[in-house]
Amino acid sequence: MHTPYERRSLDFQGGDCRGGTSRLACAAHLHYHLELVYMEQGENVCAVDSETYTLRTGDALVVFPNRVHRYEQSDGDRYMILIVNPDLTPELSEIFADHSPASPLIRHASDNPAIPALFETLVRQENPDMPYRGTAIKGYLLALLSELLGMMTLNGAGTGDSRTLRSIVSFCIRNSSSELSLSILEENLHLSKYYISHLFSDRLGTRFNDFVNALRVSEACRLLRTEDDMTVTEIATAVGFSTQRTFNRAFARQMGMSPRDYRKERRHGGINSMPL
Repeated sequence: MHTPYERRSLDFQGGDCRGGTSRLACAAHLHYHLELVYMEQGENVCAVDSETYTLRTGDALVVFPNRVHRYEQSDGDRYMILIVNPDLTPELSEIFADHSPASPLIRHASDNPAIPALFETLVRQENPDMPYRGTAIKGYLLALLSELLGMMTLNGAGTGDSRTLRSIVSFCIRNSSSELSLSILEENLHLSKYYISHLFSDRLGTRFNDFVNALRVSEACRLLRTEDDMTVTEIATAVGFSTQRTFNRAFARQMGMSPRDYRKERRHGGINSMPL
């Protein structure tokens, strides 16, 4: 099983999917961004870390940074989704760093009318030419998160597997372009490499090497989209791959195409950057 890591190039993305044409379905993945969903109508089975939840009409979902999550497609989904960089709300950074929700699911969030109203306001902020857009997004987002967090039970991050895993993931993200191995993590984090390997397979459903490759491929995708002056070989080296062959193999496994084909598709608008 392969759990890709997404490096998102935008601080804010909103999707108004209440027309019934875009189903809430996505394979297991994780990213640094917050993911917020409001289900206006329908039902969807979702999973965050190792727990499964049923998202129903009027419910909301708050996925904290670096949590493995997925959605299973079901008919009739009408929802709004926000994928936002938590750094946009530094006032809440301590909560996202040091706390963990007892449950990411908020039942009957619609009982608080401010929540669907703020979701609707935020998904309308997609136009980059809107005056004072950045200021508006930060203000509305802070208001929405305050309402959502106020309806959640937050626990301390604790000292168990979840907090340890987040530390491991953060270390890998910061050092993904450098040499990474279980032995290097063992030395720097003072954890057994066998324990680290177990956490990857048990909690993320992937092998350590596959996770590191996913980090590097995700960064390579960003460079292929934005750095036209860099060759594919230069990008492979920049993101941490030791050989072009290893890069091509890892890229094809995650993206289903070669790096050159990915760059070509992006130039012709053939790949949507939104995952849902």
